[in-house]
Amino acid sequence: MLANSENNDHAKGTNLDANAKILARRMWRDWMRQHKKKLIIATFLMIIVAGTTAAYPLLIDWSYNMFVARDPRILWLMPLTVLFVTTAKGMSSYGQMVIIQSISWRVSTDMQKAMFDALLRADLARIQNDRTGALAVRFTNDTNVIQNMVMRACNNLIRDVAMVIALVGAMFYLDWGLALIAVSLYPIAAMPILKIGRRVRKASNTVQKQVGGITSLLGESLEGARMVKSYGLEAYEAKRASEEFEGRYVTLISMVKARARMEPIIETLSGLTVAGVLSLIGWRILDGVDTMGAFSGFVTALVLVARPVRAIGTLNAVLQEGFAAAQRVFDLLDEVPTIHEKPDAKPLQVKAGLVQLKSVGFSYGEDVAALSGVDMEVKPNTTVALVGPSGAGKSTVFNLIPRLYDAGTGTVSIDGTNVRDVTLASLRNAIAVVSQDVILFNDTVRANIAFGKLNASNAQIEEAAKAAAAHDFITALPNGYETQVGDRGGRLSGGERQRISLARAILKDAPILLLDEATSSLDSVSERQVQAALETLKRGRTTLVIAHRLSTVRDADRIYVLKDGKIVETGNHDDLFAQDGLYARLCRLQFQEQAAGETI
Repeated sequence: MLANSENNDHAKGTNLDANAKILARRMWRDWMRQHKKKLIIATFLMIIVAGTTAAYPLLIDWSYNMFVARDPRILWLMPLTVLFVTTAKGMSSYGQMVIIQSISWRVSTDMQKAMFDALLRADLARIQNDRTGALAVRFTNDTNVIQNMVMRACNNLIRDVAMVIALVGAMFYLDWGLALIAVSLYPIAAMPILKIGRRVRKASNTVQKQVGGITSLLGESLEGARMVKSYGLEAYEAKRASEEFEGRYVTLISMVKARARMEPIIETLSGLTVAGVLSLIGWRILDGVDTMGAFSGFVTALVLVARPVRAIGTLNAVLQEGFAAAQRVFDLLDEVPTIHEKPDAKPLQVKAGLVQLKSVGFSYGEDVAALSGVDMEVKPNTTVALVGPSGAGKSTVFNLIPRLYDAGTGTVSIDGTNVRDVTLASLRNAIAVVSQDVILFNDTVRANIAFGKLNASNAQIEEAAKAAAAHDFITALPNGYETQVGDRGGRLSGGERQRISLARAILKDAPILLLDEATSSLDSVSERQVQAALETLKRGRTTLVIAHRLSTVRDADRIYVLKDGKIVETGNHDDLFAQDGLYARLCRLQFQEQAAGETI
């Protein structure tokens, strides 16, 4: 069993090493190769740094020999040489440091851009299924780890390796026998360092997942602070957070211990090397073979080589952490969206605005279908309302029209053209959406309205705001249209946020409107104003409305009643009420609640 365990560990280690090679090749091909010229310049500078560092022990040996020979050049040649060597090293160190840092940060920044682009192209389901914190970690922690890996890899693999080679060369030049003894001991540390690196990589993966969990927890707790306080959940949330923080602490400590094991290994081997060399030097001096001065340069080289050797020894742990982070980033970049354009997709040309769903079925991956065999038609210049209990499938219909999701079965078409056959940009440009879940960005009021039409003039933005009954309250804000709305529009009331969202849709001036209870957060006065604006906006357009307050859809040209993902009734308000079915029951229930003074 022990043999099997060792074999399994060896197999896992081999797989990790093979995967690391694949990741390293991809890092070079996709992110590093474009900086080849800068790397060549940095390499040249690093070689100068290594050469000038190796010159120190040679200068010490040369100085000793000049002192012994009473050479007068010691007074002028040696100071000038030392000044030249140190200046060359300092300038080269500065240059290579700036270049390598700029490359590592450029790689990190380019990865962040690529990940953001990938998320923008990703399926809505993929974004909603991932915790926000887990995604945020990839943009912050993971890219920082990769930046550190690139920087350390360039410095340690080029500068420090070159420095070790140069210093070992100086040691062989000064005394090849002692150099052989010193060099023979360091390879012993290679195997334990590689094993420790694999453990660090595994722990790094766990830490990043935990950081994602903590970030999500903090976001949830802060966004839901009102509910937490109202329900007295402070202790419960504190316990959740404590468990997350404690779990991360335990994993971090295990990773710290794994990293720390490298130090005693390298230090002990360095100590053995120095001890062995000093013993030999002492033996030779006591026998009168040489003097201490003859070994001063060699001892200096031996001491100087310890730092780059230690840096190279700890590099494996940094690389393993970096490869773990790179794998997570590449996983995101490599995801292929299921919602994509066909190679021959053409721009949608909306001529009339006829929206049709034929035998549409859809499931969110659960056993129960969200929609099943839905047939629906929204004729041009008409308003169609969707009503029904929560979970009936109303929002799903809205999601399928702009292809936020694709129908599992059946077709969704506009003017007879399947929405899968047109470009996504043209499809979504033809649709304006106003949802009860208003999304505002932490920008100015003007910018949030202008998202409906980025090249809109100030006059057009203000006209849209007036049509949405928003202009008056906007001008009353401290900075008017330039007022920052805060994170998710938090500085505005619910009704104000909704009117800005409506202004955005009015500005877009799309031929197809999707209204998800667009007036749900308005007071009676503003609702009348917005309803009047909507009536004007609906003219000449195809409008599909999700209605929770049935009083708002009395005048709809057609009403579809959904239940459990199926259409159970269809007709206008009077016809449906006369049928005394589900629609009539929902109407009576709401009218009774309103009569009792409750808000629906």
